Amino acid sequence: MTILDDAVARYNRILTTSAFRDLGWAKAIQEQMGSRHLMANGRPVCPVLRPHFVTRRQYESMAKAAETLYSAIDRVRQMALATPALLSRMELLPAEKMLASIDPGYPQMAVTSFLDTQLQNGNFQFYECDTDTSAGFVYADALTEIFYDAPPVKEFRKKHKLAKMGGLKKLLQSLLLVYKGAGKKKFPRIAIVEFRPPFKNSPAPEHMLMAEYFRQHGYPTEVVTPDQLEYRNGVLSRGDFGIEIVIRKVSAQEFLFRFDLMHPLVRAYREKTVCMVNSFRAEIVQKRSLLSLLTDEMIAGSFPAAERKAIREHIPWTRLVMPGKTTRNGKTVDLLEYIQKHREKLVLRPNDTVTDMNSFRGWETDDAGWEKAIKTAQRSPYVVQERVDLPRAPFPVYQFGKMEVREMEIEVHPHLYLGHVDGCSTEIHDATTNFSTLSGLAPTFLLV
Repeated sequence: MTILDDAVARYNRILTTSAFRDLGWAKAIQEQMGSRHLMANGRPVCPVLRPHFVTRRQYESMAKAAETLYSAIDRVRQMALATPALLSRMELLPAEKMLASIDPGYPQMAVTSFLDTQLQNGNFQFYECDTDTSAGFVYADALTEIFYDAPPVKEFRKKHKLAKMGGLKKLLQSLLLVYKGAGKKKFPRIAIVEFRPPFKNSPAPEHMLMAEYFRQHGYPTEVVTPDQLEYRNGVLSRGDFGIEIVIRKVSAQEFLFRFDLMHPLVRAYREKTVCMVNSFRAEIVQKRSLLSLLTDEMIAGSFPAAERKAIREHIPWTRLVMPGKTTRNGKTVDLLEYIQKHREKLVLRPNDTVTDMNSFRGWETDDAGWEKAIKTAQRSPYVVQERVDLPRAPFPVYQFGKMEVREMEIEVHPHLYLGHVDGCSTEIHDATTNFSTLSGLAPTFLLV
């Protein structure tokens, strides 16, 4: 039995002891989440009663590989910006290309980013890069605080030492570092720019928590929507609130569906009167076709040896779906024919990470459905990617006053700040059905 297996088994045994048969402690955890605004769509952001544990060896190996791949991804981004033909292979909209051409005033690819990771024992695969500031960055601090002092975790800590992994402190430090590096000297006021669903007037809970944290540390912060912004005399503002740092929580594509390139936010960004995090250039990384370029030997073959090794070992083979020849395992293949013949090993995913379009898992699709999926993937930008199976584990969940054990899929997100990993968060999904509401975040602790 591994250290991790032993830790999980011990935690599960603790929950079966007489001291924890009364589930008042579980109810208290959910009440604390409610009082601290850790809610999404009326439900606690964490549906489970067990933290996700990561060993130090797992974490250090994952962090080293993630930082190496960040360097390789940034290399591809710079190549694409300098090579129109390469940029075209990423299937950006014309307006997205125009936004990507604007210098944000700082050289970094992303202030914050994370990699969707399959982490199982000593092996891991990174199958997507995201430059959004996920809810995991924001909720990590509060979730770990709630669970660290919860009765079962206190009992668990008598034998196992745990280290917390937060997020907001490092996020604020990184924001200020980039702001000052861009030559800004004025004390910054911060705006978190989000879209809101129709008939919803209040900000997203994670954005309210982020704003509250920044205010507590002396930085005036407001959560605003794009239509509330105005730009006059070189100042971006929402009413009387002037803005120096914009935390962009809207994708470029969503933004361009509603506004044009003369919007106050774009004008302020173009004239560098605000520092935007992450910049519109980061949208390049949001395209899944970036992994198609990353796993193309013709492009990455000249990268440093450490980056080539990380790509080879930790990035699943990915290609933009289109007719023609490509390479697979060093051999030339007809891409569409290969996709059709190897359904069980492949997944078709929209090129854009923010979209209403469906992904198609070949192993869950029959031949007729796969044929239809391939046609869909040729009409709109899609990538085909080698199958990555997320690890599964049983987690205790608390619903309707009862505790039960459910099989959950586990996805780990190492948090990158300016290309360096500092902590990680865990997203979980009910593995037993596609229609469950049991999904969200699990508090993540380092076993030390």
